[in-house]
Formats: sequence, structure tokens, C-alpha cells
Amino acid sequence: MPSTPDVLRPRALAPGDLVAVAAPSGPLEAEAAPLLERGVATLTAMGFRVRRTPLTEPGRRRWWAAAGPDAQAEEFNRLLRDPEVRAIVAHSGGQATAGWLDRLDVDAVRADPKPVLGCSDVSLLLLALHARTGLAGLHGDIATYGLGDSWHTAAVPTAGTPADTPADTLADLYRRALTDPATPLGPLPELRTSGGWECWRPGRAAGPLLGGLLKRLVPLQATPYALPAERFDGAVLFWEDVDRPLSAVWQDLHLLRLSGVLDRIAAMVVGVPHRLTAVGCADDAPVPSLREVVLDVLGDRPLPVLGQVDLGHAGPNLPLPLGVRATVDATARALSLDEPAVGPR
Repeated sequence: MPSTPDVLRPRALAPGDLVAVAAPSGPLEAEAAPLLERGVATLTAMGFRVRRTPLTEPGRRRWWAAAGPDAQAEEFNRLLRDPEVRAIVAHSGGQATAGWLDRLDVDAVRADPKPVLGCSDVSLLLLALHARTGLAGLHGDIATYGLGDSWHTAAVPTAGTPADTPADTLADLYRRALTDPATPLGPLPELRTSGGWECWRPGRAAGPLLGGLLKRLVPLQATPYALPAERFDGAVLFWEDVDRPLSAVWQDLHLLRLSGVLDRIAAMVVGVPHRLTAVGCADDAPVPSLREVVLDVLGDRPLPVLGQVDLGHAGPNLPLPLGVRATVDATARALSLDEPAVGPR
């Protein structure tokens, strides 16, 4: 299958390559230090050398960030330019990435494309990098609360046996995504023992993956770091949201409708909602589900919609590389990656 145009695939990793764990957004809270240590151990067990950056040390903080915008940009750009560093994993999300997007060294990305991993606030960084360079950043779990927490605490169904933790399943998926430039991941597994993926609107479609945290994606589109409108043509839009009223989600989806995005995409994948509330509804009014909110905004658009997929703050997260072709079969409740996430070394 031919590669998706305009995608800059990062170079594949090899066993023993150096992975940097960085702080592009929030600080390391003291109580989360053991989780980060376990996240580093998880990366080490996957066969990589791991180095934590200075901004991941406890006590490094400026307001809600690990440091000021200049310091965060300097640290991240230094990792982009360092030939020994072969991948960058965010330790956490937060509220700070927007403060330094305009300081990104995009020339360093083009000269030596390497995987950048993260979710939540870091999805803003992934989207901006993809818009500016085409880099296929990996929307996936962060080191502290993902690799160090939900990978080891969430339960995953195992055929014929009691539920086990998803750490082995995820480690295999992420290792393959990062190291194999020839073979697509193919069908992605469901990771939760309860609930499961849901068909919110039937159908099947394929296209490049685009998305992230909804409340970061929508405002980004009003900046010079927005994804060009044509990037959404035939795309599979994936998103999740957290800590907001459903009315705000409804409003953001309508903004995507008004901007024309919903008329361009081929399919939608919605993650597991986390701490979404019914604020704004009258006390005696029925509370809509997230499915009802999504379908209300889509109207009669014949888009396949796959809901409750393993991405978002409820964790753990499947690896979803931006710009890489995927197939959504909402009727069969399936999602498959059709191209490798990385290119040759």
C-alpha cells in the first residue's frame, strides 16, 4: 500500500537506542515520582536505554509548568538536535505546551526525525509538529501516568484466563510501532475488561489518522500552527476529552463543523470520556450521553463513528501515529493501522 503523502516518518529505533523522558508541559509532582521511576523501568524492559532530562526532577516548577517557556523550548530543542537521542517521551501532560510552540526547532525535526510520544496537552505539540513538518508523532501514553501507572493497574481481557494487566500487550505494541519500519501494526486490541468499543454509527472508511485532546485541537486551529484544511480530507479524526461539561464538547464539535472539518473527514474515533459532566443542563432535564452529543452535531453526515476506544485520560492508550493510514470499521467495532509508524533508520 502506498504511503500517505506529506508524512515525515521518524526513523525506527533499535534495541539499546537512547530514549529521553522529558517535561514539555507539567512538572513532576512529588507523589508521582515512583510512577515515573516505574515508567522508566518499563521503557528499559522494552530494550531501550533511558535518560531523564533535568526538568523531570522533583521540585522543578514554574507555576503550572516544569519551567518557563524558554527553558522548556531549550530542553526540547536540545533533544531534537542530539543525534544520540532516538525518541522523546513526555513524562506528563499539563497546561504549558502552548507557551513555547513558537520556539520549536522545526529544522532539527526535518534533519533528524525521531518519534515524539505523548497525549493530553502534549497532543498540541504533536499536532503542531505534524502541521509544520509532517512528523508522524505518536499519540500514546506518557511515561509517568501511562507507562508507570495505567499500564500496570488497568485490567485487560485474556482469552481463557483471568484478566491480566495490559503492560505486556502494550509493550509489544509500542515496541513494534517504534522499531519496525516494514510491518504495520494491523488490528489494534481492546484493552479494557468492561464496556468495550461501540458502534455509534455504522460504516467502514480508511484514511490518515489525525487528532488528540479535543480542547487542545480546536483552539490550535485558530493559530499559525493549525493543520491546513486539506489535511483533514479523508482523514480518520480521533479525539478524547477530560474535565469538561458536555456542553463544551458539543460546542467544540460544532466549531469543527463550522470550520468545515466534519465535512472533510472520512470517519471519527472517540476515546473513553473521563470526568465529563452535565453542567449546563437544567436539573430536571435528561442528561445526554457523549454518543448523543456526537451524533447530534454530526447530523445526517454518513460518517462511521467508533466510540469508547482505548485512548484518553482514562488510560491506557493505544499508539496512534499522526498522518499514518488507518481503517475504521465501526460496524465490526475494529480499528487497524495500515502503515508502519516509523521509517528506515
